[in-house]
Amino acid sequence: MADARNEPSGLDAHCARILTEHGCASLSLAVARGDELVLTRAYGFADTAARRPATPETVYGLASVTKAFTATAVQLAAFDGSLDLDVPVPAGFAQGDADTDAEAPALPTARQLLRHRGGFPTYYDFHYDARRDPGPLPIECDRYRALRRRPGAEFEYSNLGYRELGRLLETATGRSLGDLLHERIAEPLGLTGFRFGPTPGSPAPGSPTPDRPAADGVAGRYTVDGRAYGSCHTNHPAATAAWATAGDVALFARNASSLLGSAAADAHDDALPINDRLGYGLGRVVSHGPGPVVHSHGGGMGGVAAMMVDVPEHELSVAVLTNSTGKAARDAVLDLLMAHLVPGFDRELVSPVTEFERPMALAEGAWAGAIDTVEGSVALSATMTAGQQVRLRLGDLPPVTVPATATNRCDLRAVAPLQLPTVDARLNSPSLGLELQLCDGDLTGRAVAYKNGDREGHLGSFLPHACTLGPA
Repeated sequence: MADARNEPSGLDAHCARILTEHGCASLSLAVARGDELVLTRAYGFADTAARRPATPETVYGLASVTKAFTATAVQLAAFDGSLDLDVPVPAGFAQGDADTDAEAPALPTARQLLRHRGGFPTYYDFHYDARRDPGPLPIECDRYRALRRRPGAEFEYSNLGYRELGRLLETATGRSLGDLLHERIAEPLGLTGFRFGPTPGSPAPGSPTPDRPAADGVAGRYTVDGRAYGSCHTNHPAATAAWATAGDVALFARNASSLLGSAAADAHDDALPINDRLGYGLGRVVSHGPGPVVHSHGGGMGGVAAMMVDVPEHELSVAVLTNSTGKAARDAVLDLLMAHLVPGFDRELVSPVTEFERPMALAEGAWAGAIDTVEGSVALSATMTAGQQVRLRLGDLPPVTVPATATNRCDLRAVAPLQLPTVDARLNSPSLGLELQLCDGDLTGRAVAYKNGDREGHLGSFLPHACTLGPA
């Protein structure tokens, strides 16, 4: 039973307004104290075409909140002796290239992968199909999983690292990841709505399609302008493919440590800094500094925005799940709840921002080189002009001039409406993003083929490539 301690005044009205303001189809929220759900609410429509309301029992996609579940399963396997967090993963689970330090270990450890310090680049691929099993996916992610950094050296959020953790778990235990998550986590914690896969279950509760977005009990997924997503298949399910109710997520956030026993302290405290207020530990973001310690993980993808928060000092957890692309509605509801439950809460305690803009230091001038794609090199030139602009020419495409910025991690960042001429990029990644550092006289780093949002079509893939430019 909700009471004034757990429920902000006017919650229903505030949530209805937030859905309208942000064009969000529905949301579900939950607050847990110990083993008990003390507040559950849902608003809007789980299925907009059928006008089926969302309820606290509605199952939502979790996107990257999945990583917290996978990380717990990895720790349980380590606790049982099935794998060792601090031994380099076996050959075949990662591969290095010339960008890594020749004297460094060739392969990351599971602990480094859990903390996004395994050396893998940022990457995602999403493929939409009405069938539960569409067969081999069009993009082979192995072509993008070469290590770009020395393992252990630097934080870079990576679905590829968690993909390898899922594969490592299955190899070490002889069980599918979905079965492990159910048997080791969902069943002991009583998470009755938990599912794993491209759809919430087969044959029930059904596979979303554009014409029938969701079966009863499951939230359909919608673009920012309300178009339905179908089934979403990916090469990194261990990073993004879980489903659950808000109550399930809140109970997991509060009680997962009970599964780990003496390993729980390690799970919570093993967080290396990623900025001045946050660290990333074993599958959770961990705050540090003034105020109560906050453990959290967020998630976002096409038709999904999710957040789980746990505050051990207050013995409470919060989950907010939505079924539309974009995080504005999720964040507004989280702010409302946390301001009431944890006075002084700041969203910076759960948002792992690792890059900050700084003044551009590159002088005007021309650079030329190439992007190393999976199909060969593609010529790229960049001319820095006045007013923090850069003129880019990719292959034989007409040049474009776009804004240029610098951050604490790169000397040149730019986004341009230029599509790499590769089969993978042509699927649904029409833009080019550059993140280059000045090193020994050259600009080196990555060029990413991706799609910004889903106002047209559906969210695309994020495909990183090595890029080097020298003075022209």
